[in-house]
Amino acid sequence: MNKSSKHPGPLAGMRVLELAQIMAGPTCGMMLADMGADVIKVEKLPGGDDARGYREPRINGISAPFMILNRNKRGIALNLKHPDGCSILMRMVENADVLTENYRRGTLERLGLGYETLAKINPGLIYCSVSGYGREGPYADKAGFDLIAQGFSGLMSVTGEHGRPPAKTGNSIADINAGILAVTGILAAYAHKLKTGEGQVVDTSLMEAALQQTYWHAAIHFATGESPGPTGSAHLLTAPYQSFRTRNGWINIGGANQANWERITEVLGHPEWRSDERYVSNDARMNNLDSLVAAMDAVLITQTKEHWIAAFDAAGVPVGPVHTIGEALSHPQTLARKMVVELDHPQAGTIKALGCPLHFSKTPTRIDRPAPALGEHSRELLQEYGFTDAEIDRFLIDGVIEEAGNAVFS
Repeated sequence: MNKSSKHPGPLAGMRVLELAQIMAGPTCGMMLADMGADVIKVEKLPGGDDARGYREPRINGISAPFMILNRNKRGIALNLKHPDGCSILMRMVENADVLTENYRRGTLERLGLGYETLAKINPGLIYCSVSGYGREGPYADKAGFDLIAQGFSGLMSVTGEHGRPPAKTGNSIADINAGILAVTGILAAYAHKLKTGEGQVVDTSLMEAALQQTYWHAAIHFATGESPGPTGSAHLLTAPYQSFRTRNGWINIGGANQANWERITEVLGHPEWRSDERYVSNDARMNNLDSLVAAMDAVLITQTKEHWIAAFDAAGVPVGPVHTIGEALSHPQTLARKMVVELDHPQAGTIKALGCPLHFSKTPTRIDRPAPALGEHSRELLQEYGFTDAEIDRFLIDGVIEEAGNAVFS
């Protein structure tokens, strides 16, 4: 698809300056870009986004983690510690709708690039800060990482199996959810800007992004004063709702209400369980969960996962396989929803990436630009902002910017 053609997405015309790096901020920028925003990745010098240094796995020398989060963006490498670097960014801010950053509190202010300064240049600027703990409170100056946020929020105390050491979720849930929350906040602020012309600060954090994931657990604590512990794959409020072993692998069965439970008893050939005092209600099943799981396991292990998935599907019981990542990414349903896309990268070649999980009937998303090399669009962007080639050459000599050669990718 022609990269110069107008993006059909709902955010076409929005311009975003991404000063964020690694995961949370780039997740936000990637989603905005997929929906049509012109996202300009402003990378620090030297080195650029720290995710470029995540060396394994690499594809033809290019960091796979960096590529998957930075598609659809243009990139400029800018030394913000140099006065000319700050001047360049200020000129870029003049017509920006959004600026995202994940520096420690006070870092951009010390460079003369805090919100109060930038808002004088562009009163309509939406300034989105994604930090470890937020801009207020006793931890506001602490650095934040996904692992630390998961521990702080209590998520690690409810993940894994009872009696085992604390476990984090297998994915970077605080980072990813913080990026999604940032998108939500930016779009709400953008709606306000379209009505009033006013910009504002949007502020979220890894801590809050992780804490938000504890709705059910928080409800229990607020109601009882107790803190729930880990339940493995089981639900803490309803049963049976967990993973079960079959003859050739694992499946998830969702008996989230009484009607589904009754259907489960029929599929398993034990309708008498419906009147068994241990299993007659959800409360009874939760109080006798070990017995319930053992009884179901004894039946489920006798047949394959394919057999049981077909049987439960026919009965209308929520059921599904426990996939590996590879199985999930190659499943026909995943492919039908275009959740795997291909991009042509100048050095890595043809690569695959996750698609956009949002689908629009009139303003579709589009993914057609691979992650930029460090400084790949520096000259192009500076020319758009009115700088001459002579000025750009001087910036290069002075170390204010970096420009990627046609065959140089980091």
